[in-house]
Amino acid sequence: MTTQPRDTISAAIRVAGAQGRLAVVGFMTAGFPDRAHFRDDLVAIAKEADVVEIGIPFTDPMADGMTIQRASYAALQGGFTLPWLLQELGAMQPRPKAPLLLMSYLNPLLAFGLDKLPEAAAKAGVSGFIIPDLPFEESADVRAALDRVALALVQMVTPVTPKPRLKLLCEASQGFVYAVTMTGTTGKAAAVPDDVLTYLDAVRAVSPIPVCAGFGIRSAEQVRLMTGHVDGVVVGSALVEVLERREDPAAFLRGLRG
Repeated sequence: MTTQPRDTISAAIRVAGAQGRLAVVGFMTAGFPDRAHFRDDLVAIAKEADVVEIGIPFTDPMADGMTIQRASYAALQGGFTLPWLLQELGAMQPRPKAPLLLMSYLNPLLAFGLDKLPEAAAKAGVSGFIIPDLPFEESADVRAALDRVALALVQMVTPVTPKPRLKLLCEASQGFVYAVTMTGTTGKAAAVPDDVLTYLDAVRAVSPIPVCAGFGIRSAEQVRLMTGHVDGVVVGSALVEVLERREDPAAFLRGLRG
């Protein structure tokens, strides 16, 4: 039986769990620090991450903190376009073993065109999308488009999501449920209070698919604290800063596992 692209995401996270560890979803901004090294950076991250989330630069990234805002601006100044990204991904041989997710605000996807985006993304080896500014109630057209080629639409939940809506979003999500650990934007360095772990337990209790925690994950200590409460962690701003300093992203990701 052929594995659908969206199913590769859950499968990769479950493989990590079977190995007794949390899965790591590594985030990078496409075209940052520069377009010339994009493929090399992706290969390095994909060697250690179980899933790779590639951010599509946007002029108004409202869910992102200063690090990813800065990276998005620099990538756009450097000539990033979505067609360039899909061409780069499609040309990679061999393709990264880790499933690839594109994180994008809605406008760039609409500008590309929902009539052709899913097929172009699937051809480039993409397994799914995270769209932070797309409310569930307005997602039918995007969901139907992605369903044409079995790409995932990952849903995000937060500590203030009401319980009935939490269940709805978990059941609607594909690939994994993205459990935001705090209100506000990404990138803040913060401790993991007990109430966050209680919230993560509640998400996991109602989710039929793996749950990954994101926003502010920067240290092996945080990863250890979340073990047993989620199936994986999303590492974003900290990894973008590693790339910005031209340090080894694979070594950084290995270090998160303690």
